Amino acid sequence: MAITLTDEAKKQLLASIKRYAAENLEQDIGELKAGLLLDYVLREIGPTVYNQAISDAQKYFHEKTADLDGACYQTEFSYWRPSPARRPEKGGIAGQPGT
Repeated sequence: MAITLTDEAKKQLLASIKRYAAENLEQDIGELKAGLLLDYVLREIGPTVYNQAISDAQKYFHEKTADLDGACYQTEFSYWRPSPARRPEKGGIAGQPGT
């Protein structure tokens, strides 16, 4: 899957590459050299970064959904099951003291 950029993103990246070269490499490069460097990075380095990002996202979602059944499970048909709150005490009505 080729990495594609919007025109706006490409424009900003080219400006960033040119600025980086000027400030850190003390070289003024033009649009052509910046474009060639960007193409190289997208083709050679981009897939590794992309694959790692996908792997990280898969791991994140796997961890979040691993206990989905436990975190979201609701007991079914529990209304008529005896529970301590509804169990009548000997000789009394549920919730009232026994006689």
